Amino acid sequence: MACNPVIRDWSAQRVWIVGASSGIGAALARELLARGARVAVSARNAAALASVQGALALPLDVRDQAALAAAADRLRVEFGQLDLVVYCAGTYAPQRATHFDLASALAHDEINYRGALRWLDVVLPLLLAQGRGHLSLVSSVAGWRGLPQALAYGPTKAALINLAQTLYLDLRPLGIGVSVVNPGFVDTPLTAGNGFAMPALLRPEQAASRMLRGWARGSFDIHFPRRFTLWLRLLRLLPDRLYFRVVRRFTGL
Repeated sequence: MACNPVIRDWSAQRVWIVGASSGIGAALARELLARGARVAVSARNAAALASVQGALALPLDVRDQAALAAAADRLRVEFGQLDLVVYCAGTYAPQRATHFDLASALAHDEINYRGALRWLDVVLPLLLAQGRGHLSLVSSVAGWRGLPQALAYGPTKAALINLAQTLYLDLRPLGIGVSVVNPGFVDTPLTAGNGFAMPALLRPEQAASRMLRGWARGSFDIHFPRRFTLWLRLLRLLPDRLYFRVVRRFTGL
């Protein structure tokens, strides 16, 4: 049974993607435009947003509450209502406890998690007034359990997963769909700095396609690629001692 109302016909659907200047967000915007949706895109890089041809570009920094509110006001005028809102903004830099970087950890929190809270402050009134629509947070499998080098990144993604679960409990009875997207490794500017082989690496276009597939099924937890994420889901069930042993063995860290 689907957790959310299914979304299969994207013709004239009104979508706002925050974090759409590159990677998954940009690929998702282009795919939705190709399917006939009306799409607004936001990120700090205005020039990159302009390359998403056909989309309404609303440049902003998710650390700027006033800019988010102004963008939401603009969308009320341009789109009237919103059918899907996606928080895809994020930052990532590898970090371990042996080289703790407070500034980097706080930057992850500001963009990956607090940015999502600021975004919710402007989109929730719109969705609640409509009594419909779908809200989706892009998290990561790094939020499922602790992983090496994810000291700054992983906790923010775990917070997004918990946030999405709580939002679902509050909003789904009111007619609003909620989903969380947990990708594995995707070839984006953020992952380009990884100094290790990334298993089951996907292109951003493949990630976007899987997200659309998940919304078409009415899924809550959209995770991919399954040949990688299903193994990680099994690892989540292991007792802590065994989990730590397995992770150290396979990562060498």
